[in-house]
Amino acid sequence: MTEIDAQTIKQQNREDWDHAAPAWRKYDQNLRRGSEPLTRRLLEMAQIKPGQRVLDIASGTGEPGLPAAVIVGQSGSVLLTDQSQEMLAVAREKASAQGLRNVDFLVSDAQQLQLEPESFDAALCRGALQLMPDPIAVLRVAFDALKPGGRIALSIVGRLAANPYFTLPFVVLRKYASLPPYDPVVRGDPDHLRTILSTAGFRDLHFETLELIPMEFENGREYWEYSSGFSAAASVLSQIAADQHDRIGEEVAALAGGGNPNGKVALKSEALLASGIK
Repeated sequence: MTEIDAQTIKQQNREDWDHAAPAWRKYDQNLRRGSEPLTRRLLEMAQIKPGQRVLDIASGTGEPGLPAAVIVGQSGSVLLTDQSQEMLAVAREKASAQGLRNVDFLVSDAQQLQLEPESFDAALCRGALQLMPDPIAVLRVAFDALKPGGRIALSIVGRLAANPYFTLPFVVLRKYASLPPYDPVVRGDPDHLRTILSTAGFRDLHFETLELIPMEFENGREYWEYSSGFSAAASVLSQIAADQHDRIGEEVAALAGGGNPNGKVALKSEALLASGIK
């Protein structure tokens, strides 16, 4: 991938996530409830403790950085970073509402983070590595920022077949637009993830798969309203003529509702988790 290609992808990702921020704000409670087991397990794998300094890469609306801030307490701190100013603004709102005063925020491309070497005890990255054009470069940034013996814990989307919550809209969308190719890291490939973590310098690697709580919706139309506001689906939808959107929405709603757009929806998802030590 050329530098021009990478910059184009980053710019598109930034615009997509800025656009998606209102949906993340609206559905924050549902999102936190559905991903709570994943967040909890990542914090355990990173061995977050009181008094630590923690780096959260691509924190988005503050998960898992804000829960980490609760654990480290006032004697510790968490730096939440994200390339999307709008997503991070939601994280700021949540931190304020939760009364957290041990968090800082930095709007930055993950690969361009300017961090003091060996200044963090742990690093976190939930669900974002597969979206980055150069994941090894990002992991090296985390490696350099960690103290010797510091831990990283991250997650990516698991096997596509085990993730209807994420993939269902694209079954329909791919009929109307070309979708970007998936990198192996997106498919929950532990061998590929092991390679990039090792290349970045991490050792004592550990991997596990976690099935998340099914996300439930009153009907297929609510699921489409929800999913179409998020970055990946919204980005593809923007390529399609507006007069096709209602048709696409009805197709997705019917598929999610088991053939009935008014049917109840409960969709599973799976994550691949990994941890390592500097």
